[in-house]
Amino acid sequence: MAGVLLILAFFLLSFSGALAATFTLSNNCEYNVWPGLLSSAGTAPLSTTGFTLQPGESRSIDVPTSWSGRLWGRTLCATDSSGRFTCGTGDCGSGAMECSGGGAAPPATLAEFTLDGSGGMDFYDVSLVDGYNLPMLVVPQGGAGGGCSSTGCLVDLNGLCPSDLKVVLSNSGGASESVACRSACEAFGSPEYCCSGEYGSPNTCKPSSYSQFFKNSCPRAYSYAYDDATSTFTCASANYLVTFCPSTTR
Repeated sequence: MAGVLLILAFFLLSFSGALAATFTLSNNCEYNVWPGLLSSAGTAPLSTTGFTLQPGESRSIDVPTSWSGRLWGRTLCATDSSGRFTCGTGDCGSGAMECSGGGAAPPATLAEFTLDGSGGMDFYDVSLVDGYNLPMLVVPQGGAGGGCSSTGCLVDLNGLCPSDLKVVLSNSGGASESVACRSACEAFGSPEYCCSGEYGSPNTCKPSSYSQFFKNSCPRAYSYAYDDATSTFTCASANYLVTFCPSTTR
């Protein structure tokens, strides 16, 4: 009987593993990136919630079946004299490299996933709704059905960002440098930009000149809250390659 149970357990473990996905995060930037990962409420946490990727480095993470959550890249990170870890962009507020359940402080480029959702499909997108801090590309690998299209934002927007949305910090040489681009919602807090209050529906919240800046630069990425039609993609039984700073246009 024990042998039968052992075989059954092995079968179930193997079957479960076959349904899981692998996310490979790759840093093509000329600087270090610290990925952050956040599981949605009610979704199993991943084996890590934050780590370092040096230029040219990649790391693969096994993601459980039906996982839902988001990931992003943090930049300009350092540990201060008290041992507290913070980042210039995308900081998750944990004070450590692991994010421990905290999400990205905007502005940050986000990759969002719901695996094995409606109809057994994976749903994924790259969102600039919370602003932008670095280029990102999501490429499904080995999937079937739903189109399995790549999505992301390939353009370096920090230099192009409208002046009233720019996040500017001093670099190591003391000069000012644009390091991120805020959304209009974060910059101004107006309901029409945040799709809130009387603007809280697809019929009343429309693209603005600011969201159109993001859309023109990155047509496959979410540019505002109701930008679903051109920004959500589907695939089935895929693994995903997420690249920070893919071949970018400056």
